[in-house]
Amino acid sequence: MFTVFRKPKTFKLRALHRTKKFGVAGRSYQEVLRKGCFHFQLPITGSRLCLYEDGTELTGDYFSSVPDNSELVLLTSGQTWQGYVSDIHHFLHAFHKPQAGLIQAARQLLSGEQAPLRQKLLADLLHTVSENTEAETRAEDPPWFEGLESRFKNKSGYLRYSCESRIRSYLREVSASASTVGAEAQEEYVRIVGLMCRKLRAEQYHSSYFDRGAEADSRLCTPEGWFSCQGPFDVDSCASKHSINPYGNRESRILFSTWNLDHIVSPCWRDRWAQHAAVALLALFLFLVLQAQFASFTCQYAGFERIEKRRTVIPTLEAAVAERAGREVSWEYFYSLLFTAHNLKLVHIACHKKTSHGLSCDPRRIYRPQTKPKRRQPARKCQ
Repeated sequence: MFTVFRKPKTFKLRALHRTKKFGVAGRSYQEVLRKGCFHFQLPITGSRLCLYEDGTELTGDYFSSVPDNSELVLLTSGQTWQGYVSDIHHFLHAFHKPQAGLIQAARQLLSGEQAPLRQKLLADLLHTVSENTEAETRAEDPPWFEGLESRFKNKSGYLRYSCESRIRSYLREVSASASTVGAEAQEEYVRIVGLMCRKLRAEQYHSSYFDRGAEADSRLCTPEGWFSCQGPFDVDSCASKHSINPYGNRESRILFSTWNLDHIVSPCWRDRWAQHAAVALLALFLFLVLQAQFASFTCQYAGFERIEKRRTVIPTLEAAVAERAGREVSWEYFYSLLFTAHNLKLVHIACHKKTSHGLSCDPRRIYRPQTKPKRRQPARKCQ
């Protein structure tokens, strides 16, 4: 009766043995089912919906409790879906070998107290099986470039542009603050912004942060293109283990644009290395069956403070210029806080907290150390 007043729920919908997924919104189970059958050109009679993760079938009553953005599988008469175990089964059958024992072992290990974490790891890896991650050029992976200008010929080039655009937006914010500085200090402020701009051009706006082909110490991803969320500002790492590879497919490329490269506080950041999808998936099978420890490489940058740009860094720079009283502002310090990984943290949108972090710039580094003039020694009389 009140269905028309409900807010539509959104889902990702796939059909069995289909690679394409659709976004579907509906106020009721029947509406989502009807739209799904339309997209996949399947008969409504005998069709049903179930959760991708565990195969639970939806009903009209259960529909309202399913979270938004859940992934659903559309089944027709006679088809079954058992969740992740079904994907394992299909994957192993690609090798044309009977794996009933392994399937049963995986089913047991994907239940119990540790099931949620294992399911999360497995879901991330299964998602990459169909990706064309190794492809780099437009000719090798045309779908990845859909919607992009023709000038972008390779994936790394576009992601470098994406990172550069973010850094340029930070520079525009700094430049815009010149109008709020007093008239006496404005010339010095503009001069400092000019110095920062020249350094950014020399560093190519740190666009290498998103380039998987860059040197290890100048990128934020693995050589395969995996990025890991570094967690909210008040924790050491991401408890949800968010990770993404925007090099994999168009959907991941678009989703990566919602990740934040922000000036926030954190004692360190970590990068979780990932392997090629199929190899990693097999490694996970061994972990589940043999109960071995799932290993990951980590890269730690300790001792860096993440200080907020808008609330702290820019106002402190403005004040430093206005109150310099003959001292020279250490613009390189502010540059590192505004534009480099010393004070930038990559976070998933769900881990991005927009509250004030209450951290200030280091007062010892705002101005350059003043050098004392050397005293002249009195001239010695010739004997």
